[in-house]
Amino acid sequence: MKSSNKLSAEEFTGVTLARILRARGLRGEVAAEILTDFPERLPKLREVWLADGRSAPRRVGVQRCWLSTSRGGQAIFHFADINNIDAAETLRGLEVQVPIEQRARLEAGNYFVGDLVGCEVWEAGALSALGSVRDVELPGGTPLLAVDTNDGEVLVPLAAEFCVRIDVKAKRIDVILPEGLRDLNRS
Repeated sequence: MKSSNKLSAEEFTGVTLARILRARGLRGEVAAEILTDFPERLPKLREVWLADGRSAPRRVGVQRCWLSTSRGGQAIFHFADINNIDAAETLRGLEVQVPIEQRARLEAGNYFVGDLVGCEVWEAGALSALGSVRDVELPGGTPLLAVDTNDGEVLVPLAAEFCVRIDVKAKRIDVILPEGLRDLNRS
């Protein structure tokens, strides 16, 4: 890879689509765990960034990508200039990323988990924030905002009747909590 294909962490903000698990095949292909809700986009990629979280990600061409149903569903990538098992093994553990501006577009009322994490949660009429979103739990059914408060964690259903205003750019979520919700699910 040429050094012109490397960016510093400040220059590249990526979103992770997959994590490379292992070499697959004899020609340098790798199997990757799919980490996107839009796997159908993966075979269309012509260029991605490989990141290890420590050094600057590097840009690589995608010769081919296909989705495999084996092992619960994986993406199989064949990257440019990776032509054998040994070269493929050096990619184990790397994240396959694209620039954040290339992530999928969502319909109104849908949000990326990463955009919700860090948002301050405000109750109607409150003088200070209830807390901030630490994570979004996906138990099946309605997602739950895991909100860190001074009194512990509160789980708030990510539903229009509770989350009345979500502004991810301002990192703010306005909520109306029913009586007893704080005590019900505080850990």
